[in-house]
Amino acid sequence: MTDPEAANAVVESLQASGVRALAVQADVSNEAQVQAMFARVISEFGTLDILVNNAGLQRDAPFDEMTLADWNLVINVNLTGQFLCAREAVREFKRRGIVREVSVAAGKIICISSVHEVIPWATHANYAASKGGVMLMMKSLAQEVAPLGIRVNSVCPGAIRTPINAAARETAGAYQELMKLIPYKRIGEPEDVGRVTAFLASDLADYISGASLVRRWRNDALPRIFLGGLSAVIDHSAARRCIDGPCPCHA
Repeated sequence: MTDPEAANAVVESLQASGVRALAVQADVSNEAQVQAMFARVISEFGTLDILVNNAGLQRDAPFDEMTLADWNLVINVNLTGQFLCAREAVREFKRRGIVREVSVAAGKIICISSVHEVIPWATHANYAASKGGVMLMMKSLAQEVAPLGIRVNSVCPGAIRTPINAAARETAGAYQELMKLIPYKRIGEPEDVGRVTAFLASDLADYISGASLVRRWRNDALPRIFLGGLSAVIDHSAARRCIDGPCPCHA
């Protein structure tokens, strides 16, 4: 979020619901700014329990017309930014350790990636490369910090109703073309991503780490998760029941 007014509106909404909230502006590709942001948050709240790596952007062009500046900008924000933020989070999780009254894990990191971490995307080589990098950074980090009780996962959205893909749905014709790829016949909403992210941040997901959760309804594949080298299709209705209340796996 780059609009201070929008950020402050989110803070006010959270505070109105009775929780403490803070907005801190930072360029996630800038090491000093990321470190200052984490220092401010830890100073305000005492520690950090969950990181959602959500900053991202696009600068699209045919490969032979793409500028080095646009390549570097996308890689720096989408990939290096996730590295810098995850590194600061891991440092704090290691310093504090597990607090059982808060969580069975020392900390949780959720990287917001994309279906394009595995699906090629012509004229978007910088974006796809950045998300492919996020995937293997996440999995490598998850393997490294698992013995410390730190969980790391990714959420990989498809088409979600956000400003980044407005052109794909700004006209009725464009939206209908998009719907040809989505058997469920609706675009994803930010809340769809938010619910999965909340699940991964909760102790209900304590045995999930190093997983890419794909949030899409596409003709070419069902959503899958990857656990310890094993692959399984997600039952979204069961996951919803698991979050909302009693379910067969927690009976």
